[in-house]
Amino acid sequence: MECYAGIDAGSTYVKVAVVDNCALLGYQVAPAGIDSRKTARVVFNELLGNLDLSISDVLAITSTGYGRRRIDIAGETVTEIKAHAAGGIRTAPDERKIGTIIDIGGQDSKVIVINEEGETKNFVMNDKCAAGTGRFLEVLARVLNVTVEELGPLSLRAESPCQINSLCAVFAESEVISLLARGKELKNIIAGIHKSLAKRLSGMARRAGLKSDVLLTGGGALNPGLVAAIEDELMMDIYVAKTPQLNGAIGAALLGRNSNK
Repeated sequence: MECYAGIDAGSTYVKVAVVDNCALLGYQVAPAGIDSRKTARVVFNELLGNLDLSISDVLAITSTGYGRRRIDIAGETVTEIKAHAAGGIRTAPDERKIGTIIDIGGQDSKVIVINEEGETKNFVMNDKCAAGTGRFLEVLARVLNVTVEELGPLSLRAESPCQINSLCAVFAESEVISLLARGKELKNIIAGIHKSLAKRLSGMARRAGLKSDVLLTGGGALNPGLVAAIEDELMMDIYVAKTPQLNGAIGAALLGRNSNK
């Protein structure tokens, strides 16, 4: 069997995807740990074993993400922007022509405007602070003593979302502590957090030249409360990728396939 692998070495997780000429064959996700190079090797070999493939079956290994240059088993590297643009075409719901990808990662967020061929027309990236990233949610979830996975369902039950004025994680944390001290309900505080995050991401999307349809990727796409908040802020439907955390890895694999034809 001829197949292609993509490795997305993010700051938080390493994602590996294997594709052939038609479909996603399999994937695996693991915490990056202190040595993403070693993690990538272990995860890649485990995935090949699970798929009953040998290294000779893999015609190309392409890395992307924050730590892409550390992945020594990869034959080539591609930027996160290019990988996510390519992956967005494949991971979008059927029959949706994606014009904008909003990716919410652990340490950065990015908005990518693409054409019908998946080529990048423009992008805006936030990698200087936690605002607009998964880290923003992790910090505030810890303050609220809930898991990140609980945030979405809780916020969807909100009746009167609180106002979170700061987009800085440090100052937002102080606001949340103040709201708790005033006896505000947890669900309304969380809904306010999502609204604040959605405002930041929507502003980035508009600066990039927002085009419909909009695809949400990254770990943030697994949060239904955040998805709803972004829809409200942009006043349009938001579509979640079929495998949101794997968008970059799939895109890298597809680019590796294209360059080896």
